[in-house]
Amino acid sequence: SEVIKRHIHELVSRQDINILLQNVGKVNQAIVDDVIPSVISVSDLQKILMNLLKEGVPIRDMESILETIGDQGMVIKDTDMLTEYVRQKLKRTITRKYTDGSSIKVISLDQGIENTILNSAKKSEHGTYLAIEPQIVQRIVEGVTEQIEKVKELIHQPVILTSPIVRIYFKRLIDQFMPNLTVLSFNEIDTNIQIQAIGVIQIKD
Repeated sequence: SEVIKRHIHELVSRQDINILLQNVGKVNQAIVDDVIPSVISVSDLQKILMNLLKEGVPIRDMESILETIGDQGMVIKDTDMLTEYVRQKLKRTITRKYTDGSSIKVISLDQGIENTILNSAKKSEHGTYLAIEPQIVQRIVEGVTEQIEKVKELIHQPVILTSPIVRIYFKRLIDQFMPNLTVLSFNEIDTNIQIQAIGVIQIKD
């Protein structure tokens, strides 16, 4: 079951998406008609749902997912960016998964690293990628490893907290080395949850 959980995003077929849409249509056909296919195609919706499942975000609330895509998808066509907006919409679900109901212990990302990542984001016809020198990437990974080691007695599952605009880029970067690391943005945590930063990831000179 753990293997299936880890790879469930790879198992979602076009037929599965159609079944999900049919189920939503039983209670809210209007939202399906408004979004599919005029705002987003079934194949792009599949990409978004796979992105969510890959990071362990449940997709049961399909109405909220479709509403968010309907709100943002007329302007934004990038499925990765749409995924980020959907994640923020699903913040209650994400909050329940990673908090004890009142607080969450996190490792934050130094502003210098966030600036480095943002300044390295380049757009191409295939999407956005990071153009960061390998030695900088290595130092970032070393900083993450060091902080996780420091707090391992305090938290069983480390959570890295970033600003919303940086989250997807940092997650992609760190995935190459720590694919199971949880990376959340401030906008994905309920406002009534107390955030306790117990470490800061920095690049050492």
